[in-house]
Amino acid sequence: MLKIAVPNKGSLSEGAMELIRKAGYKCRRSSKELYCADPANNVEFYFLRPTDIPTYVHSGIFHFGITGRDISQDSTYDLHESMALGFGRARMMYISQGSHDFKDYSDFEGKTIACSYPELISNDLKKNNINAKVIELDGAVEISLHLGIAEFAADVVETGTTIKLAGLKTIGEPILHSEAILVSKDASVTDKEEAAIFHKRLTGIIVARQYSMLEYDIPNEKLEEACAICPGLESPTVSPLREANWNAVKVMIKTKEVNYIMDQLSDLGAKAIIVTDIKNCRI
Repeated sequence: MLKIAVPNKGSLSEGAMELIRKAGYKCRRSSKELYCADPANNVEFYFLRPTDIPTYVHSGIFHFGITGRDISQDSTYDLHESMALGFGRARMMYISQGSHDFKDYSDFEGKTIACSYPELISNDLKKNNINAKVIELDGAVEISLHLGIAEFAADVVETGTTIKLAGLKTIGEPILHSEAILVSKDASVTDKEEAAIFHKRLTGIIVARQYSMLEYDIPNEKLEEACAICPGLESPTVSPLREANWNAVKVMIKTKEVNYIMDQLSDLGAKAIIVTDIKNCRI
């Protein structure tokens, strides 16, 4: 039986549940349930605090766990990051008073930094040869600056709006780009058939979210130019139309490039340009 640890609440939980269900697994729970099973797929899901998931995965109790990269790297366990899941994105940043004129890491020398990720921040400071005191707080660490507990703070930042409203600012480059990830104790987990299937299904959805299906009609004399604009992953599918000297083309393209490519094809003379979402795929 494949055992998977899933975040029990918050945005990580919502994103994980959506991904798991789209992968074809039965994963339903009430707010108080800590466990659900999908016997048809030989999988059990357990709902835990995201910060506890690295511990359980490292212990070998679970084959996979879904948590944040920031949480995984703040743990003392060297887990295998099997896959980035594409949701829950945020930046780990240092924070200072809005009036502080930040120069570089030397500003932290001998100072106190408040955070909820002491292991991650301590490692970053050590990497940069900085001696600073790191104090761990559970919750909004920004208040520590106003109360004088610390000169600096470090926290996960999404938009930065809350930081600005508090009269603070982010400083320096991101310590870490975080997002939801699938972790395992080591890479050998996919030697188990159910684990390999789970990994493959999630991969199909993650990849599909990055691509769209583009279809268009193009005159024969413009076909090669059109295929050069969007060659696809391997090669476009080209089919002759009933109208002489015209072809219908179908190709997978990066979703972020959709509008740029549509503009180019339209200028080239393509007609009936249609884009549709891809829900799942195997590439």
